[in-house]
Amino acid sequence: MKIGEARSIYYSNRRELTEQKKALHAQKEKADLAYKATGDSKYADDAAVLELSLENTQKAFDENQKVLDSVTDQWVNAFNMESTRQQGEAAEKMGEDMVKVMTVFRRMTHGDIVPMQDEKKLMEYDQKMYSMAKNMQTMAQQLEKERKKHDSLWEDEEKPVNPDPAEVADDTEYNGPLPDIDIPVSAGAEE
Repeated sequence: MKIGEARSIYYSNRRELTEQKKALHAQKEKADLAYKATGDSKYADDAAVLELSLENTQKAFDENQKVLDSVTDQWVNAFNMESTRQQGEAAEKMGEDMVKVMTVFRRMTHGDIVPMQDEKKLMEYDQKMYSMAKNMQTMAQQLEKERKKHDSLWEDEEKPVNPDPAEVADDTEYNGPLPDIDIPVSAGAEE
């Protein structure tokens, strides 16, 4: 039997036993009052029988409560185990994502090209960190001629339909003439 079904049954039993105890207690009080008012031993006998019934109902209630407590304990344990498992999975995923975010940050600061979706993940994680990485990436790219290009660290997620704008801009043909520019030599450079 499933814990949920058992809980339902024993909660239902507890309600019935509680109502039964209330009804027996009310009947016993009535019989006691009738005996005191009339002195008729029939009411005293009824009160004694009702007292025994009340004791039996209380025993059944206590047994039901023990089972209900045990079932509830198992339910709570199962709930906590599942909750802990889910929290563990979420924490593990957060840890994995943190490692990926830091890797993207490191790659960008070295001037490497990372997919736009990875940049977006870094931006979502921390805007200031993203800005710093982007600035350092730009500076590093100006100093180095060759840049590493990386695949996305989030391969298991959907690929973005839009390509990296930096890649598209780098691969686009310039439209118009490209004149030769003579760079003048300054007086300090001749020495």
